[in-house]
Amino acid sequence: MRNLLLFTYLQALSCIFPIIIFSALALSKFVSIPLIPRYDLILLLCIAGQVFMLISKLETWDEFKVICLFHIIGLGLELYKVHMGSWSYPEDAFSKVGGVPLYSGFMYASVASYICQSWRRMNLHLYNWPKPFWAVGISVLIYFNFFTHHFTYDIRWILKCLLLIIFFRTVVTFELREKGFKMPMILAFLLIGFFIWIAENIVTFLGAWQYPNQAETWSLVHIGKISSWFLLVIISVIIVAQLKRVKSRSL
Repeated sequence: MRNLLLFTYLQALSCIFPIIIFSALALSKFVSIPLIPRYDLILLLCIAGQVFMLISKLETWDEFKVICLFHIIGLGLELYKVHMGSWSYPEDAFSKVGGVPLYSGFMYASVASYICQSWRRMNLHLYNWPKPFWAVGISVLIYFNFFTHHFTYDIRWILKCLLLIIFFRTVVTFELREKGFKMPMILAFLLIGFFIWIAENIVTFLGAWQYPNQAETWSLVHIGKISSWFLLVIISVIIVAQLKRVKSRSL
């Protein structure tokens, strides 16, 4: 029970940045400021939250650099997906580019923030990690499939089979009260993707964005989206893992 409580506490600390974004979405839904569109208010609150994370040292500068990379990756995906009609941001804002409000990059960054902070707080280690060619290669294929499946064959099931092969032996370990625990890496990917899907239902209810079937009234996000988040989490973890490996060799 003590280990479970400690695990919950550390997970909550690792989710501070996502909680800030949730709070910004909830606050802006029920509180409006004259002359400041809602999406712009969310952006300002997210920037303030990011500054707070750095000043309070809840987030390191190295973690901030990783998060900035995820801003770029996320915004690139957002611009394309909104253009293709996968989802939309219906409200007006000064900070919208190509129909995408700039605060959307923070939602991808919050996933990176969670991964980085969990890694540090729980002393994560990866064993039997695949060679960079396979890890980076599969993440590139996954990312581009998010784009190409709109006009060619969707190979996500092929990618999932490859993932099972590549990460079959990979294990992640973490520490609680100086006691080690381990979990298959694929299971960790799936669990994070599932909880992000739960979070996605909350943020779409709060109006962060909307899928076509939510245009008239809110409805539960299709459970198939867990698959998409599963793949996106894999990209996130691979990027963080490879950057940490590069840094450790440079020290």
